[in-house]
Amino acid sequence: MDKIRFATVWLAGCSGCHMSFLDLDEWLLELAAQVEVVYSPVGCDLKIYPENVDVCLVEGGIANEDNLELIHLVRKNTKTLISFGDCAVTANVPAMRNMLGGAEPVLKRAYLELGDLQRQLPHEPGIVPELLEQVLPVHEIVPVDIFMPGCPPDANRIRATLEPLLKGEKPLMQGREMIKFG
Repeated sequence: MDKIRFATVWLAGCSGCHMSFLDLDEWLLELAAQVEVVYSPVGCDLKIYPENVDVCLVEGGIANEDNLELIHLVRKNTKTLISFGDCAVTANVPAMRNMLGGAEPVLKRAYLELGDLQRQLPHEPGIVPELLEQVLPVHEIVPVDIFMPGCPPDANRIRATLEPLLKGEKPLMQGREMIKFG
């Protein structure tokens, strides 16, 4: 039997969902026996998202041009895309910057108003990825197959989402233990 090609992606979020993923503890060994990890910020140093990914957990909202480019590539190359955690599902905490009214006020606030020694906006291309006007949840940019809320989702919810997928089944995302936010 071919192993499931598995990936995780970290966009605009705190990495708490990935830390919760690591809380799967011993079950990670069972998972590793059934999947081929083809892309992840955890234990994988690949720079380019591959083709033919079966399952991908996407943590974080879409906040900048790099996130936007990556999520389009992820969707194009992934069979089952899982919006992983509240930031991916709703844009959550990263979207708090939306209240400032766009990218320019965010940059001015961060680099000029709150800067301490050398207050200046980044002016070299590539230093800071171009910010989008708003931080958006994943589903507002690309279609999502499964929503797994939680800040972060606990290890039991992550396992209950992944186990059916390993058997070729769709997880049942209902009830407080599977869809509670926060």
